Parts: sequence; C-alpha cells; structure tokens
Amino acid sequence: MVEAVQDAGVVVTGAGGGIGAALARRFAAEGARVVVNDLDADRARAVADEIGGIAVPGDASTIVEQAREALGGTVDVYCANAGVASGGSESAEEAVWALAWDVNVMAHVRAAHALLPDWLERGQGRFVSTVSAAGLLTMIGAAPYSVTKHGAYAFAEWLSLTYRHRGVKVHAICPQGVRTDMLDATGSAGDLVLKPTAIEPQDVADALFKGIAEDRFLILPHPEAAAYYQLRAGDPDRWLSNMNHLQQKWEAAE
Repeated sequence: MVEAVQDAGVVVTGAGGGIGAALARRFAAEGARVVVNDLDADRARAVADEIGGIAVPGDASTIVEQAREALGGTVDVYCANAGVASGGSESAEEAVWALAWDVNVMAHVRAAHALLPDWLERGQGRFVSTVSAAGLLTMIGAAPYSVTKHGAYAFAEWLSLTYRHRGVKVHAICPQGVRTDMLDATGSAGDLVLKPTAIEPQDVADALFKGIAEDRFLILPHPEAAAYYQLRAGDPDRWLSNMNHLQQKWEAAE
C-alpha cells in the first residue's frame, strides 16, 4: 500500500475506460476515495459502481467544484487524464487543433487554477498529468496530438518547478502505446509505432504508483522512452533522422 494515498480524496478524469479506469481502480484498491469522471455518464457510473467510488460525469474542465463537494470538501489528488488523440498534419481543421488544445492542455490549466488555492493554503496536493511519450518525443501522423501533449508536459513541468517547495507534488505519466480505444484510433501510424510494444492500462497505473512511492516527477511506463528522450536532447539531428525514416516507412505502407 502507498501510504500517501490512503483515504485521500482523488479525482480521475476520463476514467470511463482505458488508463483512467485503471488509475481509478488502483487508487480505490489503495484505500483512496475516488471520483470517477467521464463525458460518458454511463461509463463513469459503471466504473464508480465497480470500485465503490462516486461518478461525476461531464467536461473535465468544469468538474473540480462538484468533485470537491462529492469528496466532502477536499481534493487531495487530481489525475488530469482525459485526452483526445487528434491525428492529422498542419492542414488539420482549426476545430481539430482547438479541441486538442482545449482538452489536452487547457483542461489541465483550469483544474490547477481551481485546485491550487486550497493546496497552497494546506501546503499539500498532488497533480497527476497523463501526458504520453508524444509529449517528450513526438508521434508521426498526429501533429495536433503531439503539439498539445508537449504543452501538457510543459505545464506539468512548470507546476512542479513553481510549487514543489510549497508542498505540491506533480507527476507526468508518459507511456508509449497502451492497449486502449485511443490506441485503436491511431490507425496505421499507431500500428507501426505503438502497437508492437503496447502495454496494458494496469501497467501504467503500476508505474504511477511506483513513481509516487519514489517521489518522481517523470513516470515512464516504457523504460526505453528514456533513451529516446536522451537521444532527442543530445543529438537532435540523429533523432529527427530516425523519426523521418519511420515517417517514410509509414508513407510507403499507406
């Protein structure tokens, strides 16, 4: 058991399935009181009923106050997990870019804005951001997703460096492929890059709890992502060349 989350009031957005549902189940198993959020009310209620949690359906950007009330007045852990896997290039419609920005970045900003006053007053709080390895690296065929996940990572990093001395702990989860509906939606690019090494949602939850126990910011459920991240920083041209080879391989197969 991870002592830091026992009896904690936890919110998990996008928890009707996939990574979010796995996180909600794990927090509940560790003794937390869990609010399950999802746009799909039926899916949110199904997971909440399964784990003895509380369903708070709706837009992840708007549910902090309702979740706080459901938890008796205090949110201790907020998992900003809801996301959209928007594919396309620079020519994707502006509505696609706007939705990716709103869900993948601004929902995190809005949640932090609502949570931080109480956390800073109490001197404690935990913000968990489900980012994706695309936020550290990139993803072929998915410019809106890659760009906004970089934004999500940057915001999590900023929160951590700004407030860690005031008791706010931040974790950025950056998996590669995870066997979820979102992975299926990535199409042939996901088949090429992500599916061969895809893991289960529960593996992501396990990695998060290991990171919480070790008080780590960056959570890498795929350890090999660390080497890619180091290559990207240390030799960006080599890394870009490798990624371009993947791009060409994908184009040839289309």
